[in-house]
Amino acid sequence: MIWNGVMPAITTCFDTNYAVDHKFMAEHCRWLLDNGCSGLVPLGSLGEGATLSFEEKIQILKTCFQAARGKAPVVGTISSLKTTEAVDLAKAAADAGCDALMVLPPYVYPGSWREMKAHVAAVIKATPLSCMLYNNPVAYVTDFLPEQIQELAQEFENLEAVKESSTDARRVSAILALLGERLEIFVGVDDMIVEGIAVGATGWIAGLANALPRESVELFNYAMTGDREKTFKLYHWFLPLLRMDTPPNFVQLIKLVQTELGMGNPRVRGPRLELADQELTQVQKAIRDSLRTRPNLSNMPAIPVAR
Repeated sequence: MIWNGVMPAITTCFDTNYAVDHKFMAEHCRWLLDNGCSGLVPLGSLGEGATLSFEEKIQILKTCFQAARGKAPVVGTISSLKTTEAVDLAKAAADAGCDALMVLPPYVYPGSWREMKAHVAAVIKATPLSCMLYNNPVAYVTDFLPEQIQELAQEFENLEAVKESSTDARRVSAILALLGERLEIFVGVDDMIVEGIAVGATGWIAGLANALPRESVELFNYAMTGDREKTFKLYHWFLPLLRMDTPPNFVQLIKLVQTELGMGNPRVRGPRLELADQELTQVQKAIRDSLRTRPNLSNMPAIPVAR
């Protein structure tokens, strides 16, 4: 498994009955890859994984695998409140064709390091697939410290990457100081991608890429090659939208950006509700203001038909 580039944490599209819209999701996956994304990461927080049944998760993984057609890896997100279910999901994801797994802690229970290690270790060793550890103490409270990540990396050869979402670029430096090139480090919050790359990150699990993949890939490439002028010109334009990846209602916000661009709809499953009234009006204005000055990037493939 090659861990690098821009891998969108893809949203889950729902039809008017709030069932998963597999046809649109397949089209969306193909469009993301056509626009330069290096992989697909379904079932995460942005994908509303907590609202999906076990069976729905497996069907989504199969849809993504079929859409990717071997052109790019599909990284199945493994999250569950129960360790045995997380292990079962990891095995089912492997059977569904996933190339790798992104492993989350049991996010409503911020237990001790001994407990969290036992949970993620059970998932990592459940299959031979390459694994990425997801660290997001802001959302899940559990914080995998650099020394703990080092301990896991020493014990499990198939742990090959970390999604670092602590919002602190110093964490990237700290992991690299302990592990060197043993793990690939991905930035997991959109508005820290340039800073993360500057201190050694080599990948991006991206949110706004669901709506703006070409801009995301261009920004990543500019930052990786050290083209400061192009990086900051694009970054300064993109930041108001990238910051929509971090509030609690980031799912609704990113789906609204997709909707404005004609590549999705705003439907979300409860307990989330679509934005309404003044909040909706303000967010739509912010999105439209940004899109009015959208950079003109050439050779952008046509978007899929939204429903």
